[in-house]
Amino acid sequence: MAGPSPPVSADAAAALLPTHGRVVMVSGASRGLGAAIARRLHADGYSLSLGVRDPDQTRRSLGPTAAEPTLVERFDATLAATAGRWVEATVARFGRLDGLVNNAGILTRVTFDEGSDEQLDELWTVNVKAPFRLIRLALPHLKATGHGRIVNIASTDAKRYRDPSVSVGYAMSKHALLAVSHAAKFAGWEAGVRVTALCPGAIDTQLVAGLAGITSGVNRLAPATVAEIVSFLLRLPDTATIAELVVNTRLESTL
Repeated sequence: MAGPSPPVSADAAAALLPTHGRVVMVSGASRGLGAAIARRLHADGYSLSLGVRDPDQTRRSLGPTAAEPTLVERFDATLAATAGRWVEATVARFGRLDGLVNNAGILTRVTFDEGSDEQLDELWTVNVKAPFRLIRLALPHLKATGHGRIVNIASTDAKRYRDPSVSVGYAMSKHALLAVSHAAKFAGWEAGVRVTALCPGAIDTQLVAGLAGITSGVNRLAPATVAEIVSFLLRLPDTATIAELVVNTRLESTL
């Protein structure tokens, strides 16, 4: 009978996780931040599964990043059934799942004076329910790998309410995503799953283009910068979890 396993050395516990052989799902990867994350992770050597509303358009726009062995599947955050089909297709194609990046999201202006109940419902559906649903479906597979990783793209608006120029509905949804992130951390901890709510300030993408109260382009985060952070988070060892990471573009007293 084999004896007990030797203790893990300090160097091994601190080592960054490998990229090759690991499979990561990225939602909303067709453009903007999602596309930047896909390109960075592809360059890192991950096997990717990209969930997008228009797979054909994404294959054209991402070129080599969306080619084999990358899997590009239809995922619409407003359609619950597409989440299950995407996760199933990913596991069927690669036989495992090591990471999930919940990037898909929308920013609609809903305040006490503007916006409709329907717009608020859509914010909740896309920014909260869709990531929750994907985490619930992916968790068994992430646990099975022993070092599963989840990165939820939240916002600095998940950490505070800044001023009346911000969409109350958007801030509500990102606060909720932060709660989902912490719940997922507890749900997967014993199986080696680590979860980070990444809370960036304004990113230079179409999502914030023309919105009132958003910093000018020169003060916005580059998508490639945030993609670099995602890459780092996915490689951290189990002993170095970051539950929340705020990356601001402005000087604030508390962030």
